[in-house]
Amino acid sequence: MNINPDLLAILCCPETKQKVAVADETVISLLNSSVTRGELKNKGNRPVTEPFEGGLVREDGTLLYPIRDNIPVMLIEEGIPLAQIQ
Repeated sequence: MNINPDLLAILCCPETKQKVAVADETVISLLNSSVTRGELKNKGNRPVTEPFEGGLVREDGTLLYPIRDNIPVMLIEEGIPLAQIQ
């Protein structure tokens, strides 16, 4: 996933204001496996049904914001708690 470095430098978690970084392919693969099995929910407690093309992980490593159509979705309720895949 290519994200403009200037954009990445100004993005932060809207909930905690922590920095975010591009998620590695292993995390995206694990999330997509959970989506396929119907086991993944977002922070708003809604099932996630679309596979991920990429994501931004919060600095503490607990939450991922999806990237859809090359646009980061930086909404708190759309965040994916990563404890679900560990």
